[in-house]
Amino acid sequence: MAICHVCFRQCDINEGGLGFCRARTCKDGKVVADNYGMITSIAFDPIEKKPLHRFYPGSIIMSVGSYGCNLRCPFCQNYDISWSDEAYLMRNQVDEFSPRDLVAIAKKYKDSGNIGIAYTYNEPLIGYEFVRDTAKLIHEAGMKNVLVTSGNASLDVLDEIIPYIDAMNIDLKGFTDRYYREVLKGDRKVVMDFISAAVKICHVELTTLIVPGENDSEEEIDELSKWIAGLDVGDESARNSFLSGKDIPLHISRFFPRFKMTDRAATDIGLVYRLADVARKNLRYVYTGNC
Repeated sequence: MAICHVCFRQCDINEGGLGFCRARTCKDGKVVADNYGMITSIAFDPIEKKPLHRFYPGSIIMSVGSYGCNLRCPFCQNYDISWSDEAYLMRNQVDEFSPRDLVAIAKKYKDSGNIGIAYTYNEPLIGYEFVRDTAKLIHEAGMKNVLVTSGNASLDVLDEIIPYIDAMNIDLKGFTDRYYREVLKGDRKVVMDFISAAVKICHVELTTLIVPGENDSEEEIDELSKWIAGLDVGDESARNSFLSGKDIPLHISRFFPRFKMTDRAATDIGLVYRLADVARKNLRYVYTGNC
């Protein structure tokens, strides 16, 4: 038995068992990534799909995902590899790749416009060891690493990977403890601390999915965007291009009913645009998504 320190849950995992994320296990008294090298998805995407609009715009990146997640978002669009029953079974049905295998594929398509690897689809930080090992080799190949994450991880995990990460899109899913705790089964402070540290070190863009009846008030988006604008982005030696928190891009995205949240309609497009305008009072770069 051992305690996992990846996120706030601090799961106490029995030998051979799994943590809450269903992707970390205890082996010989030590917590390790059960999903190390287990790849469920590989695709080549426009960088804007991550979404990143101010990091190598117009480029293509190789997107890679595994399985498992340490949140329980009821509207998850990748539930089949995140936390559903299908995701649990997925662990016995996927192909295994070494970091060098993935780097070889990424390099193969470099001349076709691929700039590197994006770790995405499920929550990549629950398998941070594989991200770290692969990202290091990608840098050695002169390519870029992008992380798409909920930010629901410890700062120790961030320290492990940040030397090799060039850009992140981090979900700031809402701005109330109730929403994070009751709906997402996460911890807002952990995410805020993760974002606060990351923006000092690399390029970061944030995404807020607007879910009707949950996080869709003008007051909440105003508060959220003011917090972003007030972030300390580090000094001129930081690996980002931010002069202040006001330069951090925010993506306001439209919700569609899916998975376990089909009890409400898609977010009204007009509301998405209105909330984006609210955020623009505090931030220079606000984008709308899924509209």
